[in-house]
Amino acid sequence: DIMGEISAASNEQSTGVAQVGEAVSQMDHATQQNAALVEEMAAAAENLHGQAQDLVQTVAMFKLEDGQHSARYPANAKGMRSNNAHQLRLSKG
Repeated sequence: DIMGEISAASNEQSTGVAQVGEAVSQMDHATQQNAALVEEMAAAAENLHGQAQDLVQTVAMFKLEDGQHSARYPANAKGMRSNNAHQLRLSKG
């Protein structure tokens, strides 16, 4: 009968709407989590930037022997090796 079919279709539609509502709720939760992660990453990046600036200032007090480039202004960062560490000496000013 037509009333039974309408009732069944209505129930199916109601179930579908509930599923869509649940999916939207889950997406909203994921979006909020992503926003929190973005804030954490921004804070971490800012902290890392500050640490990098501190490191640059610390390394700036060192200078290399003649013919070498300082770490602050590397000519070729890939060319610098840790075995050059013995060539570092404190700057007098």
